[in-house]
Amino acid sequence: MPDMQSSSIVSPDDLNITNLGPREIPTPACKMDFPAEGSCWHADGDRIALNDHMDSIREAMKIDIDPPSIELAGPRREIFFNPADTCIAIVTCGGLCPGINDVIRAIVMQAYYTYGVRQILGIQYGYEGLDPSFGHKPIELTPDMVMNIASFGGSFLGSSRGKRDVKVMANRLEALGVDILYVIGGDGSQRGALAIHEEMQRRNSRTAVIGVPKTIDNDIMFMDRSFGYQTAFAAAFHAVISAHTEAKGARNGLGLVKLMGRDSGFIACSAALATGEANAVLIPEVPFALEGETGLLAMLEQRIASRGHAVLITAEGAGQNLIPESGQTTDASGNKLHADIGLFLKDRIIAHFKQRKIELNVKYIDPSYLIRSVPASPEDRIFCLNLGRHAVHAGMAGKTGMVVARWHQSYVHLPMSLVTRGRRKVDPTGDLWRSVVESTGQPARIGV
Repeated sequence: MPDMQSSSIVSPDDLNITNLGPREIPTPACKMDFPAEGSCWHADGDRIALNDHMDSIREAMKIDIDPPSIELAGPRREIFFNPADTCIAIVTCGGLCPGINDVIRAIVMQAYYTYGVRQILGIQYGYEGLDPSFGHKPIELTPDMVMNIASFGGSFLGSSRGKRDVKVMANRLEALGVDILYVIGGDGSQRGALAIHEEMQRRNSRTAVIGVPKTIDNDIMFMDRSFGYQTAFAAAFHAVISAHTEAKGARNGLGLVKLMGRDSGFIACSAALATGEANAVLIPEVPFALEGETGLLAMLEQRIASRGHAVLITAEGAGQNLIPESGQTTDASGNKLHADIGLFLKDRIIAHFKQRKIELNVKYIDPSYLIRSVPASPEDRIFCLNLGRHAVHAGMAGKTGMVVARWHQSYVHLPMSLVTRGRRKVDPTGDLWRSVVESTGQPARIGV
């Protein structure tokens, strides 16, 4: 079974996509030498199974029902919005992530050239830009303006964290005449987008809200991966290689690398597997102990004694139960703040070896801000392009309250209410964690 959330808790109704109304306008998209029927066009009834494991399919067949399925993304033959009268807006929220500018560019280019939309607004500094009290003015976006922004990291529009009054934001969208709002952001940003969608529904508004999920930690549910993740762990790869080089270059050297992963350890796992140099990996999903004969400190001591060097990777959210809480506990978006596990481990490891009078040379590397601010890799750029394309197709078709994603290698529509239920995590009993354990030689649970 896949090492993701169980699809058994999802009903077919959970996967329904909201449409603003009937589509009656022939689309200008997909007319470039494509046949009238075929792979170019998708109807709302074109779907793929949520869970492609045969046990799940057989279970549905036993009681003569269709298994839960997901609507495929792509152009519809008719659209809801008239491009000549349509105003779209793009907002980027939360922390930086490789590929944000690629998605902005893709949305602008697709809306402008494929559909002929000429009113495209960039909302500055996240949801702050939808609150007039901050004074951020929208930017009128054109293809010339966004043509080269994919070459740079960060967000061309700026970003921010923190909750905003949904009624204020809805009022601002109405005042700007926005027909389709595209929200590029993580789970917190998509919860904000869901709140805007629900407020618009209460007002009987014809405003569509479409999300493009963004998380460097790869922790949004019901998708193969999120954009920027591959770029992030490729950058993390070089940090681990450097840590290994530093560790081998010193007597009794320890390379300690802290990587991003507040609640999910995907980057740490991928960096360890890609390099093959890690001797232990710590992630939030798997508890570990420091002390004791089988604890982390004893394991590192044995490794240093036998091989003369070691490499330890920790995700930022690992081992939080070992660190006493102090001060502020949540950030502006309401996310729980984590103590610095990297510095905590560094101090405890140094103290342990000093107490035993064993020389140790620790090289501590924290590349977090370098990782999240780099431009997207070529493969991620293609992924971002396709997410942006499909987001525009969905918005012009009058779909709302949904995100575009890739599932089982197909681009799909998912309700915001579904993907914001929780976070995707590494399954401690799944193949990914097993591959890490086999690669590093560490116990599945260190000292626990």
